[in-house]
Formats: sequence, structure tokens, C-alpha cells
Amino acid sequence: MEKAAEDQYVLERLAEDAKAPQSVIGFHAQQAVEKCLKAILASRCVPYGRTHDLAGLIDRLRKAGIPDPPDAGRLPVLTPYAVESRYGDLPPEPRPPAALDRQWARECVVRTLAWAERLLAEQKKPPHKP
Repeated sequence: MEKAAEDQYVLERLAEDAKAPQSVIGFHAQQAVEKCLKAILASRCVPYGRTHDLAGLIDRLRKAGIPDPPDAGRLPVLTPYAVESRYGDLPPEPRPPAALDRQWARECVVRTLAWAERLLAEQKKPPHKP
């Protein structure tokens, strides 16, 4: 979660800079979300392997009975920013969208971090005894 917060920090600083490349904004948004999803999976001892595939990570959450993160249906649009737009060495599909909604990227990272922090806090609470 600390590393996700670091990516959020960078995203917040660059998102409003019109000169900041879309690939950099998308990369840090994707990384923050990925790290949150993996933190939740790890906290529940759900294996996830080495992947940047947000749809696959969301599927693992669902199979483990973990509630979806906010924006679950839209988060996979960030996946191509993980490697392809960063290094340009993957096959052409899937491609990042033509224009990343920077405001949405910032907001979805905030929502995903809050979701993950809430789930982690709930997991630490001792069970209620009558």
C-alpha cells in the first residue's frame, strides 16, 4: 500500500501538467491500482502471480469472494499502460485509449486506495463478541 501511495503522489503531481505524457499518467494510475488489488489479494492469501492484468486481478478478487473495487468495470483500460506504453515492447493489442481521462485516473486511484485501506482495516478488526 505504501508503494501504491507513492504512485498516487506522482500521479497527483503530474496529472495537471499538460506537458506530462499520457503514458506516464496512465502508468502511475495503473501501478497504484495494481498494487492495491495485489495488497488485498495478498492479505487474503490469494495467489496472483506476476501480472499487470487488472481484469485478471479483479477476476481473482471475485473468485475469492472479495468485493469489487470502485470502477472495477473500467479499471482494465489502465492495463496497457503498465508495460506497453512504458516500454513499447508488447503486441499491439490491447492498446491504451486514444486519450486518457486524467481526472478519472486521479479519482479512480483515490477510490481504489480508499477501498483497499477499508478492506485491510476491516480485516484487522477483532471479531465482534456478543
